[in-house]
Amino acid sequence: MPILLAMLLRWVSRGAGLALTIALAIGLPGCSQVGYYAQSINGHFTVLHEAQPVSDLLADPSIDPRLRTRLIEAEQIRSYAVLALGEPDNGSYRSYADLKRPFVVYNVFAAPALSLKLHESCLLVVGCVEYRGYYSRESAEAYAAELHRDGWETFVAGIPAYSTLGYFDDPLLNTFIYLPRAEVARMIFHELAHQILFVRGDTAFNESFAVTVETVGVRRWLAAHPDAAMEYDRYDAHRRQFRKLVDGYRKRLEAVYDSSETDAEKVASKDVLFDRMRADYGALKTSWGGYKGFDLWFATDLNNAKIGSFATYNQWVPAFMALLAQEHDDLPRFYAAVKAMSKRPEAERNATLTALDSTSAAAAARALLDAPMQAVR
Repeated sequence: MPILLAMLLRWVSRGAGLALTIALAIGLPGCSQVGYYAQSINGHFTVLHEAQPVSDLLADPSIDPRLRTRLIEAEQIRSYAVLALGEPDNGSYRSYADLKRPFVVYNVFAAPALSLKLHESCLLVVGCVEYRGYYSRESAEAYAAELHRDGWETFVAGIPAYSTLGYFDDPLLNTFIYLPRAEVARMIFHELAHQILFVRGDTAFNESFAVTVETVGVRRWLAAHPDAAMEYDRYDAHRRQFRKLVDGYRKRLEAVYDSSETDAEKVASKDVLFDRMRADYGALKTSWGGYKGFDLWFATDLNNAKIGSFATYNQWVPAFMALLAQEHDDLPRFYAAVKAMSKRPEAERNATLTALDSTSAAAAARALLDAPMQAVR
């Protein structure tokens, strides 16, 4: 989720929008940067403009019955997030917007030919992050093409939801409202987790924390809503197996890039690994009975940007799960512990997380993440 957009919007909400207006008028150096800020701000306010209160929609007798059901379910999930998970109680996800498109934003990731380290965008106010988010797919692809011309491997990912960190009331969107109920819950829990904690310039820390909260939240929510389990178990099983496949090849690629091979040998090894990955996905899909949910991911070229973007969201999840276990699975205590960790320098945070990642609790967490939902409820 494009956290950098949230920081820009925070800046505007504090009156800095005037500075942007002046910059646009006089043409500050780096006009592409100013243009990026403008599309970010305009894009989000367009989303807010389309949002309608859920209460108003439910009071309308002409509302589509399927949408009515989904909105009611989403509001119940929202209440669960507050009461059972200790997430913020505010106006987020109390309104709904139909954007008439499949994704709300498109994130652009880039990486070198022989590394999984993602290209960072360092921007005014927001600092450095490992992607850029655009409200227009065309704009995202244009930026990706620009990076590609400079020698970067790129990946444009459609994103169904994002967080403005509580500075605005994020709406429910058509981009995710019709997914399985537990998947809607996962997204809401994840985005609200960003309102609990955000560390400027540390994407892996922020996303891993939110993934940890969503994972624990969904497991607890399913335990309280077993009727939703059957639908979600198959959906989630496919994702877990896909995640395991990608993570396994990520580790193999890292080993190649860190080896003493020549660059030409590394390129050849990389190509072999990607061919094997496609073959393994084909076998996996056969075991699923032909389920094609990840075909689009494989439809375009496999590259380091795709693999690197995957790692960003999961790097520290086992470590955070180990920390949660240390806090006796008490989420408020866990939030407090993570907030305390977040105030330390990045090197110290990473050292603490690395130590947690080597514990037996982290190993158990990795096994748990690979296990079917129904096996751990």
